Amino acid sequence: MGSMETVSSGQLSEKTDLEEYDLVVLGSGTGSKIAAWTFAEQGKRVALIERKYIGGSCHNIACLPSKNIIHSAKVASYVRRSEEFGIAIDGFRINMSAVRERKRRMVSHSIDIHLDIFRKSGAELILGAGRFIGPKTLEVTLPDGKHRRVRGAKVIISTGTRAALEPTPGLAEAQPLTHVEALELDVIPEHLIVIGGGYVGLELSQAMRRFGSKVSVIDRNDRLLHREDEDVSEGLRSLFEDEGIDIVLNARIKSVSGKSGEAVKILIERKGVSQTLEGSHLLIAAGRTPNTADIGLELAGVELTDRGYVKVNERLETTAPGVWALGEVAGSPQFTHISFDDFRVFRDDIAGGNHATTGRQVPFCLFTDPEFARVGLSETEAKKQGIAYRLFKIPMEDVLRARTLSETRGFLKALVEADGDRILGFAGFAVDAGEIMGSVQIAMIAGLPYTALREAILTHPTLLEGLNPLFASVPSVPHQSIQMADRHQERDRSEKKLA
Repeated sequence: MGSMETVSSGQLSEKTDLEEYDLVVLGSGTGSKIAAWTFAEQGKRVALIERKYIGGSCHNIACLPSKNIIHSAKVASYVRRSEEFGIAIDGFRINMSAVRERKRRMVSHSIDIHLDIFRKSGAELILGAGRFIGPKTLEVTLPDGKHRRVRGAKVIISTGTRAALEPTPGLAEAQPLTHVEALELDVIPEHLIVIGGGYVGLELSQAMRRFGSKVSVIDRNDRLLHREDEDVSEGLRSLFEDEGIDIVLNARIKSVSGKSGEAVKILIERKGVSQTLEGSHLLIAAGRTPNTADIGLELAGVELTDRGYVKVNERLETTAPGVWALGEVAGSPQFTHISFDDFRVFRDDIAGGNHATTGRQVPFCLFTDPEFARVGLSETEAKKQGIAYRLFKIPMEDVLRARTLSETRGFLKALVEADGDRILGFAGFAVDAGEIMGSVQIAMIAGLPYTALREAILTHPTLLEGLNPLFASVPSVPHQSIQMADRHQERDRSEKKLA
């Protein structure tokens, strides 16, 4: 990551005068950096302040690096399964230093690309720690200890979030890994204990298990991804148990002792019974905390929510005039593609449009193997909201391409409105579920009826072809749908009598 040092030293000179910009951006996350580049290319004077990670967390320490590591783990799983594909391999070993180096090369290349875009766009990148000292005014502490003061006619806050560390006795002293340190490991943990059964915890748990670690996952809830449908949780539980991952649910962590990387002990309580888990490494993946402390937001007139996120309206405007917040720090769903859409909301708001964050689709994908991907309503959400639906569902064994890949674990399912053909939601626990979901989402955006996918001529044999049998399957009819159907039948009978 030596590319970070290529920024012109002239940009880092001491400047005590207040510098005026059309747009000042604090943090280089996805939405904010695109805003900086876009407005700079339009001839605006733009400054973007970044403390450490050029291009934001996605390219440096989160989405892309983690998927890089996860793919290496998938290759390891294929090697272990080689005889299933008719290939004999007599022993192999995993070189975690080489795995890490592959990831580092990708990150370094990404930083170089970002620096090139900054140069070409005309947006000024200021490396340093920024904090507000007044309305729309920031002071930047540069790497050499000098300072610059900048003010923007418009300002964007995009400082993101970090792994939450609960005040559990001994937890901080154990110096647990977060996803940042886990992606920098050059050794395979003997026994990795993971606190948290969410996206980060599940993805890294499977990856480390496939590299050869013993892995235990601790979660406070009664099932993995407890907000999702029960068939999703059950599919993940079965997957992890088959891969030899120990799952500890309904657990309350009472205390932690030892040091991660050496030896740790976790005292937990389950249904009133105490239990101790011992491991070599500890990974904390139990939620996120917004990066809003100690950056002078109170001096800028920017208020926070009760959870510490920047308070924004549906156009991402903060309580301070001329100041917006984008991405996770604004409480937006914690996905890079949502941060990108936050940019669109900001862009259109500046132009006088009416683009809002309310009502937008939030597709997502959990990159376990197989993946879990969803867009639109889940069954759980539909039932809570009292929305009637028909459920279409098939096992992946019904998708012929999955058979050729020997990847038949999981299912595809879709919710269709009870009294029409509109697709309400899609979920896949399947190989490349994220790619399959994309096609259904586009159909939802276009307002296509589910019958269009049922009758579509899709290339054989592909995974996407599975949408044909999915939407041709016989739908189940939940109770609320029966009630809805009865009401429509009664209405039809009444209309016929009137006729």
